[in-house]
Amino acid sequence: MGDIASLGDLRGKRVLVRSDLNVPLDGTTITDDGRIRASVPTISQLAEAGARVIVCAHLGRPKGAPEERYSLAPVVDRLSELLGRPVTFATDTVGESARAAVAAMADGDVVLLENLRFNPGETAKTDEDRAEFADALAALADAYVSDGFGVVHRKQASVYDVATRLPSAMGGLVRTEVEVLQRLTVDPERPYAVVLGGAKVADKLAVIDNLMGTADRLLIGGGMLFTFLAAQGHEIGTSLFDADSLDACKEYLERAERTGVEIILPVDVVCGREFSADTETVTVAADAIPADMMGLDIGPRSAELYADRLADTRTVFWNGPMGAFEMEPFAAGTRRLAEALVEVTAQGALTVVGGGDSAAAVRQLGFADDQFGHISTGGGASLEYLEGKELPGISILTKEH
Repeated sequence: MGDIASLGDLRGKRVLVRSDLNVPLDGTTITDDGRIRASVPTISQLAEAGARVIVCAHLGRPKGAPEERYSLAPVVDRLSELLGRPVTFATDTVGESARAAVAAMADGDVVLLENLRFNPGETAKTDEDRAEFADALAALADAYVSDGFGVVHRKQASVYDVATRLPSAMGGLVRTEVEVLQRLTVDPERPYAVVLGGAKVADKLAVIDNLMGTADRLLIGGGMLFTFLAAQGHEIGTSLFDADSLDACKEYLERAERTGVEIILPVDVVCGREFSADTETVTVAADAIPADMMGLDIGPRSAELYADRLADTRTVFWNGPMGAFEMEPFAAGTRRLAEALVEVTAQGALTVVGGGDSAAAVRQLGFADDQFGHISTGGGASLEYLEGKELPGISILTKEH
């Protein structure tokens, strides 16, 4: 896996960098710039080496055509500010604006192309349908650097196909992510705990299946916990429930019993009548959820139980909040879990916050990135790696073309 040094002298070379700038926006205001900050070191390294840096990225899920609400325009000023150098914005991806901006570059300049997903070729399913767009992207540059970890599990033009057309290397962000994930899967330091939350248990079934052979403890929270409680025969009221995953949850509970892996479920739950910050709330035992209420957070006794089961760990991977943390009445479980991770990080444990909602949660709740061992920029990519899947955007960098 070549890093940037493998590309040789970059002075005067046009380098296309696939970054992850898919930041949350409130209108045109960036509400969490974590992904931009994570992208800066590689872009800076290339610019300081005298490369002409062409940054490409996506934002949101446009359907292969321009949509103003998904423009990367709001990112330009923040990226420029963090880089400490001007960034030119091309108002298209491979069209006239992009070609003109690249042609006008001097050594050390940075250009940001408009949202890749405004072109249907970026996310097309077949190699043939992506080829024309990949050719046009590759034609802008002399070399390619993959630095958008949040998309390496996607076989897309800017992630996969461009790497077959240009001398390619792995950026520092992607390399760090892969190294951390290897520490979670190859001989992790024990005890090794995995904390899984979030809404949908179906999204986590494959990772639970794979981790049953690796982790010592699985701590379950978020909306997904109620399918596990239902698998134990408990009343879950109007809580989130995935009937299609019920049998799998039963099987995991039985397998854990047989193999000695601990699956830890809440002992109490904070419930509300509806999904609202203003709803009436009550904290009840996990096996006594009222029929007309929904669970929206793990309860205080559960939060302390989880903190206790993390206290002696040497490795922790966390993906998914414990409850509806966006609403203060249901944020306490996620906050306590984050505090527990901070505590074991200070004791020398490797703690990995697995991207997506988990990263947003710890920042929204006032924690700093450096209080944890590593905050991943790619939730989906991290989970697929832990499922044991091949990530196309990583594997293509290691193949001979």
